[in-house]
Amino acid sequence: MKFLLSVALLTGLALTSCEVDEPPVKTKHPASKYPTKPPGQYPTQPQPFPSPSPAPGDPMANVPQEQPPAQAPSAPQTAKGDYAYGVPVPGKPGFVRSPYSPDKMTDVRGYAPGTEVKDPYTGKIFLVP
Repeated sequence: MKFLLSVALLTGLALTSCEVDEPPVKTKHPASKYPTKPPGQYPTQPQPFPSPSPAPGDPMANVPQEQPPAQAPSAPQTAKGDYAYGVPVPGKPGFVRSPYSPDKMTDVRGYAPGTEVKDPYTGKIFLVP
């Protein structure tokens, strides 16, 4: 009897806990207020404004326009004649000794004669002989 009562109670509880879901109501969205353009048309390009000509008798007509500041040179330019040449190492083609670090060799293979090369030891520039 207790078993039958507990089964009936569980069945009743299960049936009351189930809800029947109603299908969602579809709502229509309002149409946009903006007109639609037919496909394939490009928007018009904005036109530049014409520069206004000064009116006769305008006191601002003779004021010079402000010019953008000229850019200052970032570093002084040096001519190739200002750099020293490296000294070729006898018996080792493609290697030179820098005039700034004569005890060390620098590999300049693949550089044309007269090319500016940075000494890897001092950071100074010299020319390939």
